[in-house]
Amino acid sequence: MGKATGFIEYQREVPEERPVKDRIKDWQEFKTKFSEDAAKIQGARCMECGIPFCHSGLEIGGMVSGCPVNNLIPEWNDLIYKGKWEEAVKRLLKTNNFPEFTGRVCPAPCEGSCTLGLNEPAVTIKQNEYQIIEKAFAEGWMEPQPPETRSGKSVAVVGSGPAGLAAADQLNKLGHWVKVYERQDRIGGLLTYGIPNMKLDKEEVVKRRLDIMEAEGVEFVVSTEVGIDISLTELQKENDAVVLAGGATKARDLKVPGRDAEGVHFAVKFLKENTKKVLDKDNPDYISAEDKDVIVIGGGDTGTDCVATSIRQGCNSVTQFEIMPQPPEARQDSNPWPEWPKTEKIDYGQEEATELYGADPREYLIMTKEIIKDDSGHVKAIRTVKINWDKDEQGNFYPVEKEDTEKIWPADLVLIAMGFLGPEETLINAAGLEQDARSNVKANYGDFRTNLDGVFAAGDMRKGQSLVVNAIDEGRKAAKSVDQYLAE
Repeated sequence: MGKATGFIEYQREVPEERPVKDRIKDWQEFKTKFSEDAAKIQGARCMECGIPFCHSGLEIGGMVSGCPVNNLIPEWNDLIYKGKWEEAVKRLLKTNNFPEFTGRVCPAPCEGSCTLGLNEPAVTIKQNEYQIIEKAFAEGWMEPQPPETRSGKSVAVVGSGPAGLAAADQLNKLGHWVKVYERQDRIGGLLTYGIPNMKLDKEEVVKRRLDIMEAEGVEFVVSTEVGIDISLTELQKENDAVVLAGGATKARDLKVPGRDAEGVHFAVKFLKENTKKVLDKDNPDYISAEDKDVIVIGGGDTGTDCVATSIRQGCNSVTQFEIMPQPPEARQDSNPWPEWPKTEKIDYGQEEATELYGADPREYLIMTKEIIKDDSGHVKAIRTVKINWDKDEQGNFYPVEKEDTEKIWPADLVLIAMGFLGPEETLINAAGLEQDARSNVKANYGDFRTNLDGVFAAGDMRKGQSLVVNAIDEGRKAAKSVDQYLAE
């Protein structure tokens, strides 16, 4: 390593984000960059640790440990320290098609398994990745590089989220003709309509990558839903292979009395419509939190995005319900390194709510029992109880309601952010695709082949709801399998 004692000499630092009072007034990204000198110092903290678990991509205890795309993290950290930015870009792009996406929205399982993280704050791996790719764009190094030769083979990719785009990018680089189908009016899948603009800018970040892919020969088709506007059979006839990467967009619902009240929406609908308004400016058709008491049911990233979006829309108040217990501040003995640390985190939405309203918006160990309507059928409140978790004889956890903990919460807008159950089944049923026990398209990790000849599945549609970086990994490896199939 360039600085063998860097991890001893330097402390972990990250750039200050845009101040809350400023960023909640707009939809611009809140993340900022380091100076090059500061970035070099953070790169120097990477240890010569012998076995770098940070790029292992293992699954331990049902959670990702290390980078799923096996980023060559120690190498490009060292190159940052030495000021060899162009070489660092090449090493980064060798394993990750879209580091500008993961550098913004990935939860960084790499940092959770950083060796330095055993007894010191981990290396700023995610920030370093962000610095490298943004340097590349700023310096003009990210020029389109279309393949020199074409195979004559064509592949249709269904879905333009991170898995679909990664598969398309890899297949195009291998010389195949690729056409990506997206049912929405814009390319990007959840990158465009699932993640708010303040986390991932659509015009400045997503579009610039799509422009490169188009210039390299990838064709994009929008407002076309495979299974409705065009059949999978037609795609099979027109192409040599098909990759299904439609995501896991079937939202988990809340089955309680009053669920049919007006003003109760799935989080994904709320976020999509808001992003569309941000992009289209004059679009009046969206769900607004302005001057409303908002309750978000669900404590994950999507729930946090709903909190932050509601704040920017000018909500009166926002509360986030979490059915699980509050995580501890430090790792527990049952959650050792290099597992993903199940510790308390203050994300950007909670930070904003705390500064505005004086308290963290999250309420833990709380269960919704009823959505209460007013005389017109609109939501006016939510009835909840506090719970504890207990185990049955088989070791499965189940909630136990605590006596005398019932509470009524005023609510004008309720957003359900309880995760996803799997892919929508219109295309699956119409095409006769086999499904696994969790309703995902059945295809083994490694070859990604479905029961239909020449049809492959990748990303959340195959794996179930997961991380953007996992989707990129799936798309890359599915592309390799498709390439092998085309060569048979």
